[in-house]
Amino acid sequence: MAAMPDSTIKTPTSRGIIRAPRGTTLSCKGWQQEAALRMLMNNLDPEVAERPADLVVYGGSGKAARNWACYDAIVASLRTTRK
Repeated sequence: MAAMPDSTIKTPTSRGIIRAPRGTTLSCKGWQQEAALRMLMNNLDPEVAERPADLVVYGGSGKAARNWACYDAIVASLRTTRK
């Protein structure tokens, strides 16, 4: 499997803009993991998220992960886990 480019586009913000991979090329080892990864990343897209820099995806404290270290661990796990 070819390496996928990083889906985080660097911007002047502390973390950048999170955008999910698109198309039919896998960035994970299976489509189930890919679906979870894309849902997570899509929820942090600034077009959808309320406060993506704070991991807040919807009103109040609805967070995608506890903190950025947890987010990174989730993404790493999804990209390396087999079915």
